[in-house]
Amino acid sequence: MGASTGPKLSGMQKQVLSLYRGFLRSARSKSPEERHQIESIVSTEFRRNSKLIDRKNFLYIEYLLRRGKKQLDQIKSPDTVGLSYLNVDASQTKKP
Repeated sequence: MGASTGPKLSGMQKQVLSLYRGFLRSARSKSPEERHQIESIVSTEFRRNSKLIDRKNFLYIEYLLRRGKKQLDQIKSPDTVGLSYLNVDASQTKKP
């Protein structure tokens, strides 16, 4: 990889991007319909969380990373055919 001209990313930001790329990579192994569904849900969820969750809410972000990694492991399974939304109470995402 070449030198990046963008801002330096924190360790947590790198973990989030890595998880996002992991979902997209795993989606490639599914059927076209399943791939589209997974990509759409993942994109929507990551965008929604980036707007709703305070960047300094490290505990909650770590929780979402752990939950996301579990979901990614499930998607990697050949038996898994799709992904569903998990609604999280938005009141827990705001800064106190």
